[in-house]
Amino acid sequence: MLTIDGSTGEGGGQIFRTSLALSLVTGTPFRIHDIRQARAQPGLRPQHLAALAAAAAVGEADVEGAAVGAREIAFRPRRVRPGTYRFDVGTAGSTGLVLQTVLLPLVMTRAPSSLTLEGGTHNTHAPPFDFLAEAFLPLVQRMGAPVEAELERAGFYPAGGGRVHVEIGEARGLSPLSLLERGATRRRRARAMVSRLPRQIAERELAVIRSQLFWQADELETVVIPDATGPGNILLLSIESEHVTEVFTGFGERGVRAETVAERAADDARRYESARVPVGPYLADQLLLPLALAGGGAFRTMPLSLHATTNFEVIRRFLDVSIDVARVSDTVVDVTVRR
Repeated sequence: MLTIDGSTGEGGGQIFRTSLALSLVTGTPFRIHDIRQARAQPGLRPQHLAALAAAAAVGEADVEGAAVGAREIAFRPRRVRPGTYRFDVGTAGSTGLVLQTVLLPLVMTRAPSSLTLEGGTHNTHAPPFDFLAEAFLPLVQRMGAPVEAELERAGFYPAGGGRVHVEIGEARGLSPLSLLERGATRRRRARAMVSRLPRQIAERELAVIRSQLFWQADELETVVIPDATGPGNILLLSIESEHVTEVFTGFGERGVRAETVAERAADDARRYESARVPVGPYLADQLLLPLALAGGGAFRTMPLSLHATTNFEVIRRFLDVSIDVARVSDTVVDVTVRR
């Protein structure tokens, strides 16, 4: 049984989720200790238990130690079983993080599956649905996995209540992907979404994007969500280029001015556009696992975060791959994955 130290590197939940995903793909049982040691509340939180339950269901796995606050668990998968699944993450737990855990293991079965996930769809510290649907999943599709995702109802923290439906088609497996050029910018779009909050919040955010990034009126959209369970606000900045689409987000928070939310998102988008790379820092983190499972690939990005470097250390515990990072300039690196 493989032993994973959950306190290494950035010491967060990504170590746990990547370990679950790769255990399912490879059939390797593992024990992880010091789970989320670097967090203010170490150990498993409800959304991590939801990811664990989902992984156990699709992998017919035996689990030891599953409980809120647990800092050590053992996971022994039998086989990944494609099929139709429904997972309720509970309140506003992130549906995106649960999907991140089971998506690629189901893709690697090369058989169709259907997933319905209920909970939070737009959470801080997690990829929102729009990032997955517009930035990440199109690249997975390009690698040979027919995956379609639909947002049936938005769910914001803390009320949750969102629902996402994902269809995984019959795949041929994953093929390597090279993403070294962004290509010409085709479209830019800023969407300020509000649920059960004044429309003016969205309008103030978009005013910042227009004044700081100089995006035009026809690139700005206010979206009022009528059917969400609770209040919420997110600003989404999409930059569609010839070879890739990137999405940057600002989450509305109690006590944080709308202008501050927009300025943070604008800063992320500005750094990305200035670096002239195809892959931003969050997408870089997401791409490591599919490229490793494909056995190869490369992408150009900005200097990697501790989150990303920790992720590829976990990947190398399960898979015989090398992940090389070459400095191109102070603001650009090339990441190459080889088997």
